[in-house]
Formats: sequence, structure tokens, C-alpha cells
Amino acid sequence: MKNTVSAILGFCLLSLTTLSHAAVPLKVKAVVVTMFEIGEDEGDKAGEFQMWKERYGLDTRFPFPQSFHDIYANEDKGVLAIVTGMGTARASAAIMALGLDPRFDLTEAYWLVAGIAGMDPEDGTIGSAVWTRHLVDGDLAHEIDAREIPADWPSGYFPLFANGPQTDAGRPAVNGEMYKLNTGLSEWAFNMTKSLKLMDTEAMAELRARYKNYPNARTTPKVMIGDHLAASTFWHGKLLNDWANDWVSLWTRGEGNFMTSGMEDTGSYQSMIYLDRAGKADKNRIMVLRTASNFTMQPEGLTAAENLAMERENGGYAAMVPSLEAAYLAGSTVINELVENWDKYQKHIPGE
Repeated sequence: MKNTVSAILGFCLLSLTTLSHAAVPLKVKAVVVTMFEIGEDEGDKAGEFQMWKERYGLDTRFPFPQSFHDIYANEDKGVLAIVTGMGTARASAAIMALGLDPRFDLTEAYWLVAGIAGMDPEDGTIGSAVWTRHLVDGDLAHEIDAREIPADWPSGYFPLFANGPQTDAGRPAVNGEMYKLNTGLSEWAFNMTKSLKLMDTEAMAELRARYKNYPNARTTPKVMIGDHLAASTFWHGKLLNDWANDWVSLWTRGEGNFMTSGMEDTGSYQSMIYLDRAGKADKNRIMVLRTASNFTMQPEGLTAAENLAMERENGGYAAMVPSLEAAYLAGSTVINELVENWDKYQKHIPGE
């Protein structure tokens, strides 16, 4: 009888210890946010997540059925990575789901969005990495079809509640049209990585040589700092590139310069704002790193439609792999610094 009671008590104590351990959330130092993976998580053609999975020791899997993709972590380093899925809706939902997950303590975590983008050839070239200062939303707007716009309008796209393009230069961005990140942190990350040598290839050189009237497009890849336009519509072409520059300038009141184009980041940051309010995360600890897989407009001699079709016919972007390499190289350099010197950065955000 004594043996039976002892066994029961021992089992109960073991169960309580296990439950207690399970109830202690993983203290996360850094979250890597990627948006898509092409096939498997390892061993095939890489998307944004695969290099992090393979190279950063992300060997612990946490099921994440309330989102797009399971979470993987390096528990020893306190680093985890997610795949949000493409588009603003999926990204915002994934960030919110992670932020509210009781398995993780994210209150002091740094967040790194690391994904590919289009590059404005006025500012830079493919294969480059750009740390972001402003996130500007390209979806919240009025639109009139181009076949019906007044002849003196530059486009049929203009701010919500305005009467036409560029008529509300002083309107505050109260609906999520623009967010300014912690620029001190962005500049710190830029300065840490600006001397990195990024991957270059013959295919990239051949493509950028076609942009004869764009000297910055013809340079070799480098780490830069600039501003990002997020729009769920994959737009392309010279006229829309002009619109993107005007749109970023409008919402940042001339402070920002459109350099990269992607989809998700205003949605991700909106979730960070809500999580910050709830005491679950710190919105001042998010960084956005976008790396250029392609240009946002066509080179001389091609129409926008021809250039977009040519990218598909040639099997994808000339700088796809180099841009993924750039995201990992620049991103992991910053993550390593934060993790390896956690005693320095746990309470004090660099750049502030």
C-alpha cells in the first residue's frame, strides 16, 4: 500500500513539475519574420525562410495552427522565426497570433522583418539590402480607373477623403497610411552592416546594364537605408514607379524617399502597435530589412508588360538568390550582435 501511495505521489509531483515547466514561456531575444517559402523548409529551392532554418539552428518546432506556418526556434539562442504567408492580411494575423501566444515571452524581443522587394532604379540596384525608416501603405486610397481620370491628373490614385491626387499634402496619416519606425534602431543596423560585401552575379550585371539612364541601378549591390512602400497589389512599371515616389513623399511630408516595394509590412507593424499597447511586445524594437530581387520598373526598350512577362519566362528574378543571401547576411549580422550581447541590449535599445 505504501509503495502504491508513494508511486501516486511521485507521479503527481512529476506531473506538477512538468506542468510548471511547460507554463514558463520561452524568453525570446529576437524574432525573424519572413513572408513566404517556396517548397520544403529545407533542401530545395529557397524562399525567405529556408536559409534561416538551415543556417541558424532553428531545430525546435512549435506547432502554430492558428497561423500560416509552424514556428521554428533556436532555444539556446532565444531566436525564433515565422513565415507569415504573403499579403497584408496574413502578415498582420500571423504577428498578432504570435504576440498573443502564451508559450513565448516577447516583451523584450527584437523583431526583424527580412524579405525580398522591388527596387527603384533611381536609387539602387538589385541584390542590395535596404533598412527601412518609414513604412507607407499603398492600399488605403481612393482610385479612379485610368481611362476616366481628368487629363491633368498624374494618376487616378489619391488619398482617402481627398478630392484628387496630391491635394492633401498636410493630411495626417491616421488610418494606417504611414508609420515611422524607430529610425535610431534602423540607422544602428545600417551602420553595423553597411560595409558587408553582398553577392553579385553575371546575370545581375547583364540586367542592370540595360538601365542605361539610371546610374544607381548600374552600381554593384550594397547595404542602404531608405523607405518602403507596402501594397498587396503587385504593381510594376515606370508610371506606377513615379506614383510610388509621389505617394511616399506625400505621406512622409517629404522626409521619405521610396526605395523598395513589397506587400506586408504596414500590416505587420499595425499588429505590433496593438501588441505594444497590450504589453506583449515593444514596437520600438522592430526592424524592416528588404532586399532587392528585381526592379520596380522596366528598362529602356521594353514596356512594363513585356518586362513583367520576361521575368516570368526567364524562370524568375535575376537577383532572387542574391537577395535572399543579402537578407540572411545583413539580418543575421544584426541578430547575432543582439543575441551575443544580450546583457547590453536587453534593456537598452541600440541607437536610442
